[in-house]
Amino acid sequence: MAKRKSMSSKMASRKKPAPKLDTTFCCPFCNHPGGVSCTIDLKLYVASAVCYVCQEAYHTAAHHLTEPVDIYHDWIDACEKANQGVDAGDYCLKRQRRVGSGDDSDSDA
Repeated sequence: MAKRKSMSSKMASRKKPAPKLDTTFCCPFCNHPGGVSCTIDLKLYVASAVCYVCQEAYHTAAHHLTEPVDIYHDWIDACEKANQGVDAGDYCLKRQRRVGSGDDSDSDA
C-alpha cells in the first residue's frame, strides 16, 4: 500500500518575488517627475544621481549592497543637511552686514 501525502506538502507554495525598487525619481531642484536616474559603477565604487532636465548631479561612494534608492535618499539627506542652517531672513541680514562693513572700511581709508 502507498503512503499518504501529508497536508504540509500541499500547503507549501512558491514565495512571491521581491518587488522591484524604483530607479528613476523626482528631482529635488526642478521637481520633474522621473527626471533623476541613478547609476552605480562597482568597478570604480562610484554611484551617481543625475537629473536630465536641470543637469543637477550627486556623486557618492558605492559598494556591492548599494541600490539606486539609497543613492537618491543620500542626495535628499545631503540637500536637507545643506539647507538646515540656511534661512532667507538670515541671508539678507548677513548681506547687509557685509555691505555695511564695506562702506565703513571705505570711510576709514
